[in-house]
Amino acid sequence: MRKKIVAGNWKMNNNLDETKTLIKQIKKGVKKQIGDDTRVIIAPSFVNLNTAIKRTKKSEIEVAAQNMHQSKNGAYTGEVSADMLTSLGLNLVILGHSERREYFGETNELLAEKVTTALENNLETIFCFGEVLEDRKSENHFKVVDNQLKEGLFHLKKRDFSKIILAYEPVWAIGTGETASPEQVQEMHAFIRTTIANDYGGEVAEKISILYGGSVKPANAKEIFSKPDVDGGLIGGAALKADDFVAIIKSI
Repeated sequence: MRKKIVAGNWKMNNNLDETKTLIKQIKKGVKKQIGDDTRVIIAPSFVNLNTAIKRTKKSEIEVAAQNMHQSKNGAYTGEVSADMLTSLGLNLVILGHSERREYFGETNELLAEKVTTALENNLETIFCFGEVLEDRKSENHFKVVDNQLKEGLFHLKKRDFSKIILAYEPVWAIGTGETASPEQVQEMHAFIRTTIANDYGGEVAEKISILYGGSVKPANAKEIFSKPDVDGGLIGGAALKADDFVAIIKSI
């Protein structure tokens, strides 16, 4: 049975004190609410990862990094390596987020390198992908998602997919006023699972968790999560408000 996952991506938000406060509030809110079939993940900024790891140590909340460099080390000012993350005791990283693709020019080829580096360092990877509004309106969305998956992940061996969590982000449904219906979400998630099954077989496809990352809120979480191929959510803005994030966790 696939794990249900709610992951909160804090992006470039929360200083040290705010990080401590939010973690405290989330821990209090989800106490005894996380079942064996559910995972709760938070992804604070790099500078607050060590604090987050310490503050969640005796809880069931896991901590992920928001990004990492593909190289082992080197003259890459401001970057963070996989070894730096694992040395903190971290075992999760988010790669390929739509903002990394859009604002920092991360390509499918670059992300394939990052995924390889992450897995070589025993970092479970939340791999993000999804189409923009132009792709959706031109009905090119399935092709875009297919390319992102195949160019970013399909160099992996079957066994590697046990360390991959997928996160579908329809960029057109994030902060644009446009919304994806639960039916549209399910349609794409089913397509993603079929795409994986066609190359790696049904067993791999059925085991992999596919999260939805398009403006999930307490008001729509339950309906979205009820769809058969939706295994949880990658939460942005709502993850910065403890009450909202806890409500989303409970809805799963």
